[in-house]
Amino acid sequence: MPVVAAGAAETPFAIRAYDERVTCDTTWGEHSHPFHELLWNERGASTAVVGARVWTITPALGLWMPAGTVHSGSAVAGTWFRAGFFGYHTTPSLSKTPVAVEITPLLRLLLERLGEPGLSPASRATTEAMVLDVLEPSPRELLVQAPTSALLRPIATALAGNPGDRRTLAEWADELGVSTRTITRAFTAETGTSFARWVASVRAQHAVALLTLGREVEEVAEEVGYRSASAFGAAFRRTTGLTPGTFRAP
Repeated sequence: MPVVAAGAAETPFAIRAYDERVTCDTTWGEHSHPFHELLWNERGASTAVVGARVWTITPALGLWMPAGTVHSGSAVAGTWFRAGFFGYHTTPSLSKTPVAVEITPLLRLLLERLGEPGLSPASRATTEAMVLDVLEPSPRELLVQAPTSALLRPIATALAGNPGDRRTLAEWADELGVSTRTITRAFTAETGTSFARWVASVRAQHAVALLTLGREVEEVAEEVGYRSASAFGAAFRRTTGLTPGTFRAP
């Protein structure tokens, strides 16, 4: 996919709606767009990656991607993703860097309306103005900063393959032949957070992907390493500020 600088191509539209249903597991390599994007899903969860930062995109939480930002992404079969393309020269960016956006019922309705065929120019202009009025960054986001050092790579790889891995900081230190303090310092330096909080974030991202597919909370809790649904719910709320039910598909 091409890497295009912000504003490098003509984008005469203010906001253009787009949606696509993914029929097979799909990965998009690094690319960028000349316009801003608001990414969100009608069903399922997908990911967007910028450098070492990995966001999960859901029906409840979307992601603003500024024009020209190089990113990659992935989605599993069955995901129905949506996007709003915002003209670079017609719309100021919500942020200079990617930022989460809560997809409120009002914002969802407005974005869906922009995808309706036959919308009159006057109605389109009014709806676009309303979208820009209610669009704002969210303090909540499903973001994991991936560690990249040789020291932490085994931990990152293990948790990516099995978020239910219950090995403790002490157990990892023993396995890697270093002190717990060394691992703690490395996590703080590379991810900006502690080992425990990073693990909780990885588990939350994986849990969201399962919840958006309609999996039961109890089943998800066990798969991502919690001994009970209540323990999972408490950890999930601490990590995301939201309940697991926010993301569960009906």
